[in-house]
Amino acid sequence: MHIDPQLADEFEQDGRVWLRDALPKDELAFLDNVVAIEARPGQRIDIDYKNAAAFSLSSALVRAVQVIDPKTKPVRIVGFNKSENSNWTLPWHQDRIIAVKAREDAAGFDNWTRKAGVWHCEPPIELLHQMLFVRVRLDDTVESNGAMQIALGSHKCGFVSAIQASEAASRYPEEICEARRGDILILKMLTLHRSKPSQTGASRRAIRIDFAPFDLPSPLEWP
Repeated sequence: MHIDPQLADEFEQDGRVWLRDALPKDELAFLDNVVAIEARPGQRIDIDYKNAAAFSLSSALVRAVQVIDPKTKPVRIVGFNKSENSNWTLPWHQDRIIAVKAREDAAGFDNWTRKAGVWHCEPPIELLHQMLFVRVRLDDTVESNGAMQIALGSHKCGFVSAIQASEAASRYPEEICEARRGDILILKMLTLHRSKPSQTGASRRAIRIDFAPFDLPSPLEWP
């Protein structure tokens, strides 16, 4: 697969790239049906026979992301719907937790938690450096309805604790991630980001997909 050198350079420098109007209407309509989002901040989505095509290696979504890394594949999917009935705010932070099939002893994997019946943990930092998190917009997103904000280039910080996140983010340019339905935002996993509450009653649906170009060390497995 051809990798666009300009996109690759932008990604290494800023820790993010935008793919505007990246998904065809039929795939977006399918994603609307796949994501039965409840009134809560995030809902894990299992890949099963009903929605496997939407996240398969041949889908427009995955092929778009593989422009950045041809070997990467989806390993976790979460749906969000920020609205008048489901609103929240998050301070500056990194996402360093992954989902796994079962809790197993493996060097460097710690901070174990169980959420909605699924085990999560924090992997070694060198694995997080290889991962991406991707936002697919199902609704138009602007600052007033709680668009995510990112600190451009902050992935270069490596590990940042929660107490240091705000100060670390202040050293980088801030971008408000305004987007249209069908836009895809690809970020390096360690990019600092935050989310303010929506000030409107409009729905703001998005799908977050974590991507990794590797299998987990045995006996750990992706879900």
